[in-house]
Amino acid sequence: MKDLKYLKYFEDLLEDADNALVRQAEAEGDIAVGYTCFHAPEVLLNLPGCFSVRLRAPHTTSMEMATYYMANNSCEYARAILERALEGNYSFLHAIAGVDVCEANNRCMENIDIMQAHGKDKDKFFLSYLDIPYSDDEDCVEHLKEQLTRKVLKPLGERYGIDSSDDSIRKAVEDFNKVCRVITQLGEFRKLPNPPITGYEFHVLTLATYACPKRLVLDKLQETLEEVKRRVPDTDKKYRARVMVIGSEIDDPGLIKLIEDTGALVVADRFCFGSIPGRQEIPLTDGEDALTQVIRFNLKSTQCPRQCAQHRVQNRWDTAARLMKEYSADGAIYEQMKFCTYWSYERAMAGYIMPREYGMHVLSIDRPYIAGQSGQLRTRVQAFIESLEIKKINEGKGEAK
Repeated sequence: MKDLKYLKYFEDLLEDADNALVRQAEAEGDIAVGYTCFHAPEVLLNLPGCFSVRLRAPHTTSMEMATYYMANNSCEYARAILERALEGNYSFLHAIAGVDVCEANNRCMENIDIMQAHGKDKDKFFLSYLDIPYSDDEDCVEHLKEQLTRKVLKPLGERYGIDSSDDSIRKAVEDFNKVCRVITQLGEFRKLPNPPITGYEFHVLTLATYACPKRLVLDKLQETLEEVKRRVPDTDKKYRARVMVIGSEIDDPGLIKLIEDTGALVVADRFCFGSIPGRQEIPLTDGEDALTQVIRFNLKSTQCPRQCAQHRVQNRWDTAARLMKEYSADGAIYEQMKFCTYWSYERAMAGYIMPREYGMHVLSIDRPYIAGQSGQLRTRVQAFIESLEIKKINEGKGEAK
């Protein structure tokens, strides 16, 4: 297929957290709020006058300083973020909406705070620790509402003059939904037998909406959507199997490229930094305040294993099976960051439950933070794709090549 017009533009934006659009938005007077987790409702960090930046550490190599302050068996994502913070890479931030979601993330944020490895305005800068509930009932909604109001919205207003009124939140949701609508429409093309967009391209576009001020990428996203609508895919399918990727943080497009270079096509992305969830429109009604609705939507749509109530575990299994069918995936890759407490448990459970109870063909892997050049991982994915081909042949759905 012909290259997308703005693909290189979006790839360049992902090279650094303090990218050109972040600098442009700050020059225009907006403040940057960093965050690391879906559990800090993204739309509330994009109220008029501020924008969110989901923290990434592209091209990470050494994590020696972070390992000294944490441990070599700590999550590599958390260590990579701390390493970059100690190097001064997040000095452009005005605030960080941290979450008390796992011990590695907590330790990362604690060290950033203690060593003041953050922020350009030390007098106004703040770092929050949101206490995240384990379920999604109304008590959890009220608890998180109190946390967000006291620890994020109030200091944004007092220190930077950010308006968090109901009208302001509704405006933020409206703008957020515009971006989600484009990403969702792009994602719908992935359901086609021969999609006019690859998993790598889709991931790059989605990542850009996490890493950049949304208002500054919307026009090029909309133009890319129109381009994809007209795009003519290659006559012959270039993939050997369709796969869904499920798991923890993937903010390195190189990992999706590695998977697709083995002959797979990634058609659904149920992982942190992906579009499911994260890029679904937030519905609002007039009968209740917008803040409560946003928080309830966030708690009920998350697919994070942090929520360990049994009905939430069941929801994750059912959602994976539904997406598998919806996107006509031949198999699923369950992945976790090395040493991730929650996903290591979830991956082990899914590796047993999904084939046994749902008939899904599953590859279960743990991986380093930067995995795009992993020869061992490439070999395992290749073997998985070959097994999916054999399965299709045995079922009479394909032909040997």
